[in-house]
Amino acid sequence: MQVRLLGYCAEGSLFLVYEFIENGNLSQHLQGSEKEPLPWSTRMQIAFDSATGLEYIHEHTVPVYIHRDIKSANILIDKNFRAKVETVADFGLTKLIDFESELSHTEHPMGTFGYMPPEYMRFGEVSPKVDVYAFGVVLYEIISAKGAVVRTEGITEATGLVALFEDVLSQPDPREDLEKLVDPRLGDNYPFDSVLKMAELGRACTKEDPQVRPSMREIVVALTTLSSETKEWNVSGFHGNKALLNLMSGK
Repeated sequence: MQVRLLGYCAEGSLFLVYEFIENGNLSQHLQGSEKEPLPWSTRMQIAFDSATGLEYIHEHTVPVYIHRDIKSANILIDKNFRAKVETVADFGLTKLIDFESELSHTEHPMGTFGYMPPEYMRFGEVSPKVDVYAFGVVLYEIISAKGAVVRTEGITEATGLVALFEDVLSQPDPREDLEKLVDPRLGDNYPFDSVLKMAELGRACTKEDPQVRPSMREIVVALTTLSSETKEWNVSGFHGNKALLNLMSGK
């Protein structure tokens, strides 16, 4: 879902008027000590709502819009704890992509460190997969309540959240170490299988090769299936993406 534009004023300076979002942004709820911890079901709903908003600008606009600064601070939470993707504060980063090629370049990559994929930082390549990568980082944030860049006390160099999860998920049995990454404020009030599948979805989104990352449409379907609380994942919508097909099949 997107934040609604209610009106504007163009006298002297340009002012845009958007709907009021009562509960601030996702980052404040995940990392703010003054906020009550979000239940796992609410986190799943927020992930789904955010994915739906991104799927709309990727799949239903011509030309395609690329947000280029997806992060937990730009996901806003309304009074019903439903999420809306903010395109307001960083509208200048939003880029139009030719519908046929869905790939563009920029000489000056802009965004937030920790959310930008390798091809964007190194070569300035802009495609919908830039937002997909950043969304994968947000999924990791939802699970762990950690920032995109993790600074450990006593250690000089910071670690990216993507690398942290990759180390854990590449293990033959990641359960023990993955449980250590889950937001401790959740206690035991979360289904581990659901967390694992969301983490694997985040891993698919943050693959180094943008071509093997899922589309936002596939991500929406995956999150819909995950939120259905069924053990069997419907794989019919993923025949074109082998990596995601394996994920949905539990392989």
